[in-house]
Amino acid sequence: MNRIRLLKAADYPRMPWKNGAGSTLEILRDAGDGLDGFGWRLSIADVGQSGPFSAFTGYQRVITVLEGAGMRLTVDGQPSRDLGPLDAFAFDGGAAVDCTLIDGPIRDFNLIYAPAHYAARLQWLRLDGPQSLFSDADHLLLFAAEAGAGLQGGPLLERHDCLHLERSGGLSEVRLEGAGTLCLIELLAR
Repeated sequence: MNRIRLLKAADYPRMPWKNGAGSTLEILRDAGDGLDGFGWRLSIADVGQSGPFSAFTGYQRVITVLEGAGMRLTVDGQPSRDLGPLDAFAFDGGAAVDCTLIDGPIRDFNLIYAPAHYAARLQWLRLDGPQSLFSDADHLLLFAAEAGAGLQGGPLLERHDCLHLERSGGLSEVRLEGAGTLCLIELLAR
């Protein structure tokens, strides 16, 4: 690992949605300013009512419900399955997407990335003690859905904190400890 950054949930800046219908807490992005010009971006959004999503042409999106009963998406006219908490769903960021909330407001977690520049993998992990992972990603992010887990020998993450491990060169071991639900995001530059 070359560099490790701890990002605290209390410090995430609020940004407007592209369609102007709400706002998002931006966790981190690789580059760019405003609503475009990034290779990847992580964010959290509070969705208070059903309606259309912003379009991100040229990007892929992976979305997960963090809080609330869930939602159902319609992507280019095709309905998704019901999406409950920690159930990730991937779709083309340029698609026409409409969200129907299942039973009230939700909070969601979003990865948006440019597949021309990055390959991405997102998975949710339940940690109940020490665990080792192996990754060759250029950017490895650990997002805490709840407090209590983190890198071995480091601080345990609080709810919605994120660790960014920026690294170079080959496969390496990542040792985790504690207990809690984490999202592991791996981004490999193309």
